[in-house]
Amino acid sequence: MTSITRGPSPADDASGAGRYPSRFRESGAKARHLRAHVLVVAWLGLALVAVAGQESLPVARWLAVHMFLLGAVTTAILIWSEHFAVALLHAKIPDERWSTVRLATANLSVAGLLLGVWAARPLLTAVAAVSLVAAALAHLLMLVRLGRGALGGRLKPIVSYYRAATAALIVGAVLGALLATGGAGGPDRYAGLRLAHLHVTLLGWIGLPVLGTLFMLWPTVLGVRMKERTTNVSRWVLWLAAGGLVVAVTALALGLRRPAVAGLALYLGGAVLAADLLVRTVRRHRPVSAAAAWMLAAATCWLTLAVTADIAWLATRPLAAAQTGIDALLPVLLVGFVAQILIGALTYLLPVVLSSGPRDRAALRSLLERAWLPRLVVLNTGVAVAALPLPGPAVTAGLLLAALSGAGFLAVVVPVLVRGGRGMSSEAGGASRRPALWGTAAGAVLTVLAVLVANGGGDAAGGTSAAGTAGAGAGTTRTVAVTMADMRIRPARVEVPAGTLLRLKVTNTDTQRHDLRVEDGPATPMLARGDSRVLDLGPVTENRQAWCTLPGHRAAGMTMDIVVKGDAATEGGGHEGHTSDAAGDGALDLSADYSAGWRSRDAVLAPVPGGTVHKVELHAAHTTVEVAPGVKQQMWTFGGTAPGPTLHGKVGDVFEVTLVNDDAGMGHGIDFHAGSLAPDRPMRTIRSGERLVYRFRAERAGAWLYHCSTAPMLQHMGNGMYGAVVVDPPDLAKVDHEFVLVSSALYLGTPGSSAQVAKMRQNTPDAWVFNGMAGQYAQRPLKLKAGERARFWLVAAGPSDGIAFHIVGTVFDTVYKEGAYLLRQDQVGGAQVLDLAVAQGGFVETTFPEAGHYSFVDHDMRHAEAGAHGVVEVSD
Repeated sequence: MTSITRGPSPADDASGAGRYPSRFRESGAKARHLRAHVLVVAWLGLALVAVAGQESLPVARWLAVHMFLLGAVTTAILIWSEHFAVALLHAKIPDERWSTVRLATANLSVAGLLLGVWAARPLLTAVAAVSLVAAALAHLLMLVRLGRGALGGRLKPIVSYYRAATAALIVGAVLGALLATGGAGGPDRYAGLRLAHLHVTLLGWIGLPVLGTLFMLWPTVLGVRMKERTTNVSRWVLWLAAGGLVVAVTALALGLRRPAVAGLALYLGGAVLAADLLVRTVRRHRPVSAAAAWMLAAATCWLTLAVTADIAWLATRPLAAAQTGIDALLPVLLVGFVAQILIGALTYLLPVVLSSGPRDRAALRSLLERAWLPRLVVLNTGVAVAALPLPGPAVTAGLLLAALSGAGFLAVVVPVLVRGGRGMSSEAGGASRRPALWGTAAGAVLTVLAVLVANGGGDAAGGTSAAGTAGAGAGTTRTVAVTMADMRIRPARVEVPAGTLLRLKVTNTDTQRHDLRVEDGPATPMLARGDSRVLDLGPVTENRQAWCTLPGHRAAGMTMDIVVKGDAATEGGGHEGHTSDAAGDGALDLSADYSAGWRSRDAVLAPVPGGTVHKVELHAAHTTVEVAPGVKQQMWTFGGTAPGPTLHGKVGDVFEVTLVNDDAGMGHGIDFHAGSLAPDRPMRTIRSGERLVYRFRAERAGAWLYHCSTAPMLQHMGNGMYGAVVVDPPDLAKVDHEFVLVSSALYLGTPGSSAQVAKMRQNTPDAWVFNGMAGQYAQRPLKLKAGERARFWLVAAGPSDGIAFHIVGTVFDTVYKEGAYLLRQDQVGGAQVLDLAVAQGGFVETTFPEAGHYSFVDHDMRHAEAGAHGVVEVSD
């Protein structure tokens, strides 16, 4: 028979904590814990207020989450991790003054973070984050010092959970500060860091101490003895959960999806191992607190379900698209797991620490367990409804149900705290004290309330005065379509004459929720994917800015400038997204060097692969590349390059192309000119995370264009979504070298912005290029030897200009254009140019007679001088 012993309990002296429980019951310690729990209740109350206001105040949802996690839950963990660490280690109680300072610093830091993010004050946000990290480091140091020289007990490994969790809080605070202050970088890196922040906070700072404490709290709540193997299991669970979390968070921060999945699988294994032990501890008799037992059990179930679903989302979707699934799991983790654990633990623990004896403890527990079963059912029903893939109103109803249950707990916990406070005052002889925590509580509450009041009414239409609206646009109404996706607002700049009556039709096409707030003007509510709202700004007489109010989104670049024409302070700015120091007029310094580590696009045509069926997988995604010397630009790409990979085959070969859309929030399709088939299904637009198989037989030879088939194609092609398919003619002679050059125009700026689209429509690109980069083959020439014969395949991708390809110092003796030979080598004539209209293709052949440097150009000299040139370097 397995030997079992009773585990440590805060309720009695059986833990062996000797002096600790008796000292804990002293009025001073009780008073400190009572005042600290007032903070927890205050944060919970504010979080409920913020939940109620999230429809009218878009950022209120973020405030509610962080009031709950950073305010209520963090305060509770700081209190109880210290309390349990002392009991489990049989250590001396830390100095009360320093404990108060740590707790006060943490709460003031949280208030500062909320204020800094809400008011878009990056400096305040950063200072508050540093302060929170300092408080966490002090707490970690205290936990480490407690273990030095302490007697320790069977469950002292649980204290390691609290230390690991505090380290997770520090990492989470740093990542959160980066996200809130715009230090997360572009959209791709932002997605990884956001997911890392969510996981290290929910599963680390909160999940680890919960798992550790359950080893002790669960049998205590049940009133049973602890399993003998609990100590060993607690060590195994910590290694699995903490180790897996380190792997997952590191991988997410680096944008590595598969290692993150492996790390979360380890974490899940630890949680399941812990749950298995807890189930084996259950005995068939009435628990000490049925309410606490059921809540702890339900919360543990939600944790395992949420992590399982989390793994499934990350395993099947790129990080940017996986955010949608993780966001859908937040109600499960925040309410089903975290809130329910907090309520269940406080239901059992508050009577323990606030009572003066068994009778008083029973009375307090009776108060806290009033209507516990209906509250339990309502809370978990609400979580289930919010987690299911139901319409938005159903999700809102689920969250309101859960909030109703939370409000029910607050209704019963406040009388308990009041009663405990009266008992404390009686024990203290009515002495009046003003501890720092009361000031902290009041400061935190008043600060956040002040923020809410000061920024209320943000959705009311407002704006500039009608006075002084006379101008070129006075009385004219203009409606601009605005889209939000990929951490960008498009267009990023709107120019109107003074006095124009401006209306913005705002649509969110992203997987994330966004809103749009206009400076000194109206704002949309929070918009889910596909939602639209119209903002009426009235007459515009001065420059203004609009932005997404979600924390960190404005700093990450989700802004839009509304500019009154003729304002010299804002007109004539450089390219959006342009990272070079080139002049604001758009001139590129093509004589400059590319960045260190840059590589040119390999222009060599790879041989036809073996077999007659060529399978290719193309991933559509946003990629930042260097498109001119010192100029980096976000491009929309197939396969991570612009142009996409060149496909090569023979007449009769079958191409099976799998298109995978890795582009979060944007649909893409593909059109192969080399195939002949009905476009309805193979050329359809697929959404983020979807796959499409495009299969066609190459019945005709030629140099063919492929490109994105999603409207507006001008933008998709103009931003890099094109490539070449080379199908060899049956009688094609061998040559010494074959090269592929895809010509196109380059448009700098934020993809999809009004400035960039205007350049596309006016056909005024910033450069013309071969294979996606301006002047790259002038710096990295194509190389061959004198007397060698070369074939140059050309495809004109446009999107609006063709090409007149010419090599200085040579004459073409073979010209093949659009599936037919115009000139063959055995004929007496020669050619100087291969002229191709947009979307046409062909090849030319020539032999280089002697060593030297042969320039090749688009003979439209505007194009050549603006990047469409290169060099063939011929050696002896």
